[in-house]
Amino acid sequence: MRALVWRGVNQLAVTQVPDPELRNEQDMIVRVRKSATCGSDLHLLGGHLPFPARGDVLGHEFLGEVVEVGHRVRRHRVGDRVVVCSVVSCGRCGPCRRRQFSLCDNGGTGPALGGQAGDLSPGGCYGSSPALGGFAGSHAEYVRVPYADRGAFTVPDAVTDERALFASDAAPSGWMAADLAGVRPGDVVAVWGAGAVGQLAARAAALLGAERVVVIDRLPDRLRMAERHLGVETLDHGTQDVGGELRERSGGRGPDVCIDAAGAAAPGGGRWSRRGRLGQRFRPTPDRPVAAREAVHHCRKGGSVFLLGTYPGAVDRFPLDAVLAKGLTLRGARQHGHRYIPMLLDRMARGELVTEHLATHTMPLDRAPLGYDTFRDRLDGCVRAVFEPGR
Repeated sequence: MRALVWRGVNQLAVTQVPDPELRNEQDMIVRVRKSATCGSDLHLLGGHLPFPARGDVLGHEFLGEVVEVGHRVRRHRVGDRVVVCSVVSCGRCGPCRRRQFSLCDNGGTGPALGGQAGDLSPGGCYGSSPALGGFAGSHAEYVRVPYADRGAFTVPDAVTDERALFASDAAPSGWMAADLAGVRPGDVVAVWGAGAVGQLAARAAALLGAERVVVIDRLPDRLRMAERHLGVETLDHGTQDVGGELRERSGGRGPDVCIDAAGAAAPGGGRWSRRGRLGQRFRPTPDRPVAAREAVHHCRKGGSVFLLGTYPGAVDRFPLDAVLAKGLTLRGARQHGHRYIPMLLDRMARGELVTEHLATHTMPLDRAPLGYDTFRDRLDGCVRAVFEPGR
């Protein structure tokens, strides 16, 4: 089959790879109808996640049709249209029973992440490094889905492929941030990053009852998109006084909840050094947590900060003194999508959660390297590139 593979730092190619096969009775094979890029892919593409391997198939956000099921798969049949959570988890271990699915003891069987995770392996993820399980990714014609009854969800007839695709990763990531940050009715919420995850975190905050939601970015086209499709307020990081505006819009106290959905791609920082790009391919390099630092500084006393953006490796210049002095609640996680996807699909079916506008560039799988260039460099207003293997 055809698939998009990692060939080296910032080198991608669409090539032939072996078709996936059932490996155990809980597996199923899905024919991919749509897959989407994600900002976290760029860290693997750039060689900043540990243990990348030449020939790894990229991609973790996808939707497709079931073509083969293992003997112990009960919830799905051949022909079902399913969206698959990007996180691979067993559903039975201790973390899964606590609904912390991205911490699954059995989903990631590769080498530990070392200092990033205290020498413990987190749950798995499609299309990532062996440190997250080494599962082949979704930018392919077919994908093997382990623990299929746990990680795949039937898409309601009322939900289009274009909308359901984002229930795989971006929508549950955004909803988790608003949920675990404790957004309540009447809150003022600030979200750094107007990409797909940031916009969906903002929408989640609004649906959870926030009185004001402010999205912060440096790209005017993304800010206009958030205003038009979500009805939220926006701030241009490059031209406006973010701190002053947030105080003005929150009665002088600062937002109740601040969400960092920008991570290492934050405005004004997050650029990998030349040494990091070229000389430390397998080592995450330190980064300045620009969005996270601003979230801590601008959050009200006693407020909540949630770190959703990706930071591969250690960070420096983080204001722990402000966290303590202000009595902030500081949380972060990879998405626990299994907890949220059924609810999100229901909201999509009712029209409460609309995501089609995020798929700004749709193209055949054969053009995926160009799609990643466009996505990485944010060309032509790109928010997400979507690949269709069937075209």
